[in-house]
Amino acid sequence: MVSVPPHDPLSTRPLDHNVTSISQMDGPLGRASNLQSSEGSQQQPALQGRLFSSSNMHSYNSLQNHANEEINEEEEEDEDEDEDVMGEMQPMLMPTRSSATKKRAHFDRKQDRCVQHVYLEEEDVGLTLTGYRFLQFQLYLYYLACLLSGGIIFLLGRWMPQRYMAFVAKKCEMGLAESITIENAWGQIVTETVFTKYYGGPISSVFSPEQMTKVHDDDDGYEESMSTGMLHDMRFFDYQYIRFIYNPVSKIFLRNSQWKDTEWSSIALCERGLGRETHQERSMVFGQNVIDVQEKTVGQLLVQEVLHPFYIFQVFSMVLWFVDGYVYYAACILVISTVSVVTELIDTKRTMRRMRTMSKFICNAKVFRSGIWRYIGSEELVPGDVFDITDSDLTVFPCDALLLTGDCIVNESMLTGESVPVSKVPATDMTLQHLDLSMANIPSDISRHFLFSGTKIVRARPGTRSSKKLRPEDAEYGISQPPRGLAMVVRTGFNTTKGTLIRSMLFPKPNDFQFYRDSFRFIGILACIAFCGFLVSTVNFIRMGVPVQLMIIKALDLVTIVVPPALPATMSIGTSFAIARLRRSNIFCISPTRVNIGGKINCMCFDKTGTLTEDGLDVLGVQYGDYATNVFGDLKSRVEDLQSTPDSRQEKSTSLLYAMATCHSVKSLNGELIGDPLDLKMFDFTRWILEEGGLGARTSGVSETAHHHNRGVTGGIVSTVVRPPNAKRFNLDDVLAHLPAEMSESDSFLELGIIRCFEFVSFLRRMSVIVKKLHSPGMEVYVKGAPEAMIDICTKESLPLDYKERLSYYTHHGYRVIACATKSLPTLNFVRAQRVKREQIESELTFLGFIVFENKLKPTTASVVTTLSNARIRQVMCTGDNVLTAISVSRECGLIQRTLQVYAPRFINGDSMAEDARMIWENIDDSQLTLDALTLKPSMSDSMDMSNGPEFPVYSHMMNDYVLAVTGDCFRWMVDYAPTSTLNRMLVKGQIFARMSPDEKHELVENLQAIGYCVGFCGDGANDCGALKAADVGISLSEAEASVAAPFTSRSNDIVCVVKVIQEGRAALVTSFSCFKYMALYSIIQFTSVSLLYTFASNLGDFQFLYIDLVLILPIAVFMGRTEAFPILSPKRPTANLVSKKVLTSLIGQIVIQGCFQAALFCIVRRQPWYQPPKYERGAKNILCFENTSLFLLSIFQYILIAIVFSVGPPYRKPMSSNPSAS
Repeated sequence: MVSVPPHDPLSTRPLDHNVTSISQMDGPLGRASNLQSSEGSQQQPALQGRLFSSSNMHSYNSLQNHANEEINEEEEEDEDEDEDVMGEMQPMLMPTRSSATKKRAHFDRKQDRCVQHVYLEEEDVGLTLTGYRFLQFQLYLYYLACLLSGGIIFLLGRWMPQRYMAFVAKKCEMGLAESITIENAWGQIVTETVFTKYYGGPISSVFSPEQMTKVHDDDDGYEESMSTGMLHDMRFFDYQYIRFIYNPVSKIFLRNSQWKDTEWSSIALCERGLGRETHQERSMVFGQNVIDVQEKTVGQLLVQEVLHPFYIFQVFSMVLWFVDGYVYYAACILVISTVSVVTELIDTKRTMRRMRTMSKFICNAKVFRSGIWRYIGSEELVPGDVFDITDSDLTVFPCDALLLTGDCIVNESMLTGESVPVSKVPATDMTLQHLDLSMANIPSDISRHFLFSGTKIVRARPGTRSSKKLRPEDAEYGISQPPRGLAMVVRTGFNTTKGTLIRSMLFPKPNDFQFYRDSFRFIGILACIAFCGFLVSTVNFIRMGVPVQLMIIKALDLVTIVVPPALPATMSIGTSFAIARLRRSNIFCISPTRVNIGGKINCMCFDKTGTLTEDGLDVLGVQYGDYATNVFGDLKSRVEDLQSTPDSRQEKSTSLLYAMATCHSVKSLNGELIGDPLDLKMFDFTRWILEEGGLGARTSGVSETAHHHNRGVTGGIVSTVVRPPNAKRFNLDDVLAHLPAEMSESDSFLELGIIRCFEFVSFLRRMSVIVKKLHSPGMEVYVKGAPEAMIDICTKESLPLDYKERLSYYTHHGYRVIACATKSLPTLNFVRAQRVKREQIESELTFLGFIVFENKLKPTTASVVTTLSNARIRQVMCTGDNVLTAISVSRECGLIQRTLQVYAPRFINGDSMAEDARMIWENIDDSQLTLDALTLKPSMSDSMDMSNGPEFPVYSHMMNDYVLAVTGDCFRWMVDYAPTSTLNRMLVKGQIFARMSPDEKHELVENLQAIGYCVGFCGDGANDCGALKAADVGISLSEAEASVAAPFTSRSNDIVCVVKVIQEGRAALVTSFSCFKYMALYSIIQFTSVSLLYTFASNLGDFQFLYIDLVLILPIAVFMGRTEAFPILSPKRPTANLVSKKVLTSLIGQIVIQGCFQAALFCIVRRQPWYQPPKYERGAKNILCFENTSLFLLSIFQYILIAIVFSVGPPYRKPMSSNPSAS
């Protein structure tokens, strides 16, 4: 039974967070600035920017002097970009690093028991929790105040929850709290209710051992809690679908998503499944396994919308207009506002329903529980449940799980954007030991065993180990077959990877974009103008003897004129049209606030393979060493060349062929080969046939007749077999039984069975397989990987003498090189093969040769790179490929000019893990040319004499005309140990980042952002997921219509979409500026007209206001937003600074000009001979007068004129004459 504390009108229900208001859905201003939080939670504008202390600024100034022009602070683009050159367009370099480690340290637990600091690693945000206990007297007093104030106190308390809580409650320890206030890093505050329900289970079933730590030194109840080991009552609250449970041992709230069972130490223990009592306990802790986005009712959305500050102001304005007698105008605005609210409400409901449909998934699952197999609904799954992945009814994984037995192929495109199916293999005991559910991202070495919620099952097969035996009780559940493959649930519901992504869509980070911050400041300035007008008009009305009631109404009317309620909505016009144009170009956006940010990109990062270059790699040939000369022979471009090699090299060429046929992750699905594009091309080169479980798939070089001739049923315990196209088929059972005598010597049998596969690991940069050959007593190991990584695991004598020279030749010419090696294990049997460790087989290898791949540029790559270069947008390649290959491709596509010198680092002492390691930066074309290790500037060679005049200009030229090509291990060391100035210099001059792991790509983006770059990232696969999410603008190349991996998804497979996104971003940003300035100046013009008329207690008429707002302003604002983006990217980027000199000069200048014209006309009319002064009649509107007519007619032309003035055309938008509305 759940107990609830005294009613809190501002608190939320635990799973009721879907409260995005209609005003937040209106446009980028609302989405970026308002908190999307629980029902009743405060929605505060996020105005905080990045703040630097005086010490930071001192370091910054010193850094500027040290790094010269390359690290100058970026000047204001809209004023000085004409003088900028590419080398000078560098961001601000601040001596700070934004790393998860430092952020986590910042949110360490504090000794204050009323306050707790939490760091959400997957969302990269810190939270401050404060416990409160309600005071009954103050609570009743608050209710009375709300009643007496007509609800004003209630609104203030709703908009300022911290003040509300300070009045009705007092801070208390977390263990006594009835309500928790949660404040994030942007100052947004949410209030959540703490619920209590009886649990009665062991405390270890809720908290892991590492969570059972003593936080407070004076905690007297620590030993008692640890000794009992039971948790009687569970106290919890839910924040944005994250459940926090109070730990009575550590006296703090902890997330249940980080829990890991102590019994998850071996596969055998995990296969036991759960009992009934354990399932009930975990159901209470984790809830239902369903990602169910709570959909608010129409009434709730309306109430939520009406209580928003902008709508309260709009309602206040309409009430004021009705009281003031502007019935027609107020009625029209009421009708328009009502229609707008209803339309937005329908759109919001539709969006939330679509989100709920997309996220919610329930199916049947076959689960091993209480010793028997049974079918249950997937919503009943809890961590620790064991289910069957081979069940025919299971097509999508309903939870995050770990594969225990069997193997499967899954499609993870929904989560990662990666269209290539991914193969999953069973976990080991070592996998369970390394499994850390508190990490934001699953490491690559764990992810190959990890089944993510929401991913589609392409194929699932049983394992070689026997699974659970069928019991008589199973018949009761209609189960006639035992499960064939097992997986264990580790995370459910919103704790899954899919749930985290859904939450990031429901609760996006407030955008810290300068334009949004300045827009709020500008609205504040307009409010100050309105207040001044209020005071002046009030004094004037007192002088004229205007009735107090009328005086107050007229003065407040000025406020509604200066701060128009429609101002925030008009700012989303440009963004809405930009998104529509992007959609027509097959570019889909799930984060509209990122459109404007796209216009400010000054650094674009690209993945190489599949992004700049074609997806598929063509095998140029293979090359292996000669035993006699110990140097590489000629490049063999045909597989027949490997089979017709002279006897001296027959053994090595044959082993290389076997390595290409077996050392890969290729799978067979419905007769077709699937897998990594590189592996597919390599296997296709051999023209062999692959069979899995008797189902074969042929390569493109094998005829269909030959393929069908070789098909059959593969028996035994080897699931994957490869054979040449013309070899006769043999049963693997006979092969493993070693019965060669039963076969005829004339028969030609050749089959290779893949006994075990060690998947590719990005850290190791290699993969390996254990292979059983027909008739062979032992087994063979084949390894392939990066040539640099293979040197350390191959014997010295097996490496050709020209190994490095040949590798350098191929990589300098842009080819991708894979090295292969082998090892014979004559005494290894099947049982030992399943137990042998990876490091045992991947050592003392015999080098076989190189496989050389040709990676062609996509047709549009060079033109897009040129376009971005002409626009002075820095471009960076971030790839997992070899550094020399990356440099060659960069030069070929123009990302690096061929005249630039390129320097690459290497360790001369230590490695990336050693703090005292030393690196040297060498010119890739001339190793005698190096960089200073601290300043990263060219060092003078001993042969260079600075006293010689002709050489000095050459050296000075070299000081700037160079770029850096950084490898992943050197990048890792510099981020961890290098001085800040050196790190920043590397980030600014680095053009190539090679051999980068997915985590290092992510960190590169964050470090570039930390020094002031607005970073875009374009990639095509799962390896880029972290970088795509971290970038200011992430663009995923995917066939899917939309992927949660990135804000933008392009269905086109080339990078033309990057130019389109930047063009539309610039157009949307300029449009938002234009509309904002137009609406601001429109209000000032109307404010001036009304203020002049107020001098003799006159005003504009009802239909005059109606004509101005509905006939003029609204159509013109829409017209301004429809102008399309200019087709050519300009070197000048639009400003995002609303308070820059250019913008303020333009705006203030127009205000002065328009005001002077109105004041001049006002005076001229009064000096005309036919002019008769209006007679003020107490209580009358005094609309019929000469001043009213003249100012009204003049202001009409002024509204049209400023629309023309603020409609910016080239270089960001097409001319106004091209607007579709004008045709």
